[in-house]
Amino acid sequence: MHIRTTLDPISLHDVPDPENHPCLYEGDGDNGLEIYFENEENKKIYMEMELEDKKVLIGNDTDDYIAEG
Repeated sequence: MHIRTTLDPISLHDVPDPENHPCLYEGDGDNGLEIYFENEENKKIYMEMELEDKKVLIGNDTDDYIAEG
């Protein structure tokens, strides 16, 4: 699944014209997150952020999936 967000994660402002703003793609090409930024400075801040505990979630999106736990 490919997810595209135009909400700048630093300023929390919507990017009205994403084609003319900086973008960062995180993923493997088929599945990933496309993030648009208001400016290069916000993109740089985002890329330099370090999270204390990065979690990777693996899920199942089939119709018959039942979450356990």
